[in-house]
Amino acid sequence: MQKIAPFTPPRPKSLGPLSALLRAAITRDGNLIGLLPKEVYRVSSGTIGYSRRSIIILNDPKVVRTILTDPTDIYPKNDLMVGAVAPLIGDSIFVSHADTWRKQRAMVAPAFTHMRLSAAFQSMTGALSDFEKQLERDAGSGTPFSLDMAMSHLTADVICRTVFSTTLKSQIAKDVFEAFSIFERSVAHVEIRRLIMDPPWNDIPQHEHVLEACAKIRDCLGQLLDSHLQPGANYKDIAADIIGARDDDDKPFTREELIDQLGVFFLAGHETSASVLTWCFYVLATQPDIVARVREEVEAIAGDAPLKLSHIRDLHFARAVFKETLRLYPPITFIPRVAAEATKIGKRKIKKGAMLMIAPWVIHRHHDYWDKPDEFDAERFMPEREKDIIDGSYMPFGLGPRVCVGANFATIEATLIIAQLARNFDFSMQPGQTVRPVARLTTRPAEQIILRAKRR
Repeated sequence: MQKIAPFTPPRPKSLGPLSALLRAAITRDGNLIGLLPKEVYRVSSGTIGYSRRSIIILNDPKVVRTILTDPTDIYPKNDLMVGAVAPLIGDSIFVSHADTWRKQRAMVAPAFTHMRLSAAFQSMTGALSDFEKQLERDAGSGTPFSLDMAMSHLTADVICRTVFSTTLKSQIAKDVFEAFSIFERSVAHVEIRRLIMDPPWNDIPQHEHVLEACAKIRDCLGQLLDSHLQPGANYKDIAADIIGARDDDDKPFTREELIDQLGVFFLAGHETSASVLTWCFYVLATQPDIVARVREEVEAIAGDAPLKLSHIRDLHFARAVFKETLRLYPPITFIPRVAAEATKIGKRKIKKGAMLMIAPWVIHRHHDYWDKPDEFDAERFMPEREKDIIDGSYMPFGLGPRVCVGANFATIEATLIIAQLARNFDFSMQPGQTVRPVARLTTRPAEQIILRAKRR
């Protein structure tokens, strides 16, 4: 078995509270990770700097589970998050609350059963095959490529195929992808001033070009949806499952509600998967020991045969690489909630309107829950050690009933992509790059990572 050398991937330098605030104010890059003082990685709860709304970070897994389970419905999604994404996804499952969310969840969940994932796997392999052809061309010519854009393109193609039975080569799918790129770059930027100075439930204005991108995406999603709504249409994909969903009163989603929900799938299934896969392949490009271990496992499980869904569950180390990357670079860096009324959490009084900051980024690197928390150690997630992980200390897909409905989909997709590309290609970094994580819409490198591929 290949021995893995210790490795600490990039992370922001932790500063004191005042220094962290000054750094955020000076750089003005909207990077919320940089706003975190070094103390947050060692406390169960605490306040973050000064804010009119009061920002409280919560790290205790038991408390976090209570907030995310929200049995009394007093901790809705934070207004800053809702205001950022509402023009694109409305009051969909990603931001809805209480009974509305429960109804939507019950309608959406059947689309991600094992049977649907079995069908989706064929779409995943098709998208990956087309991606490998382009990678083969780049490898043959020695052309460097943007890792961020490559993973965004690949995961968008997977979502187009699994949700709408179309490839990213179709003009409508291309239009969605291009408009989504504008949305991600623009809405992702968080104004630190607004976070600190604005009161809770303040209107969150969006720039005109963001609203135009959202309108374009929704129009394109509507066109894709309408092809499924035509009389006699017989699609067998996720969109068809959502169209066929009914609530307890036997009512379907309206057309606008369908666009809301399908927009969530594109947002979550494309952007978050692209984020973690970017970090995965950064690790693979810099850590040959990990690549060798992945290859050793793939060859032992599948030999030279094409990877099948039945192989994926046995690729323990490839999946562990994905899970450890999710730990260190959770796509959803923060899960902000707001106190809809004054309450108490433990002995701490919480005023109405306070922002309750649950940060997977922090909890995943907390010194009370993880040994050598900043070190990459995929072995943590191998079967013999995974059982020792403290309950609630690992939450890349959330916790409790609101755990991401697409968690299994994302895990299968990422494990397949890691195993297949590591099996067939060597990746290397272009010299002279500085890699720095930032948290905006998702956890991304501050600058695009440029790689070269070489056929193994």
